[in-house]
Amino acid sequence: MPVDQVQLSKFLSFVLRHKPDEIGLTLGAEGWVNIDELVEKANAAGTTFHRADLLGVVASSDKKRFSLSADGLMIRAAQGHSVAVDLGLPPQEPPSMLYHGTATRFVDAILGEGLKPQARQQVHLSSDEATAQRVGQRHGKPHIFKVDAGGMHAKGLKFYRADNGVWLTDHVPPEFLS
Repeated sequence: MPVDQVQLSKFLSFVLRHKPDEIGLTLGAEGWVNIDELVEKANAAGTTFHRADLLGVVASSDKKRFSLSADGLMIRAAQGHSVAVDLGLPPQEPPSMLYHGTATRFVDAILGEGLKPQARQQVHLSSDEATAQRVGQRHGKPHIFKVDAGGMHAKGLKFYRADNGVWLTDHVPPEFLS
């Protein structure tokens, strides 16, 4: 029976970003886990798939949520962790403008407090408005914030670029939002 790639992607995102212990898995300090161990523990916990299914999800994912190690033996989520990991990404100079999509019901709080990571480790920013729009739609009527990333960077705030192109930062103060 073929594996539902969407469901497998959601499962992998959940386990690799939020609840590895749900299947008895322990992530390495940088979020890596051995693919064969992941497959074995997932199957033992009742989510059945093969290594080839996992590699198919990684290859076909339009969001590029997962990264494979250079030797192809390990996998990790590219970003979005609520569990403590250090992705080992070097700080980078961001584009002058980045974007953040959210639901309109959060706009007032964000304007007052800035963007916070909430349950995640870092704030996620997009390099284009279309991506931010899609993200915002997942939570209700979308609102797109423009982030003065160049101004933040000039003030010494750090940015990191995940393997899938998502920009990460610890916090966006309200004065850098429009």
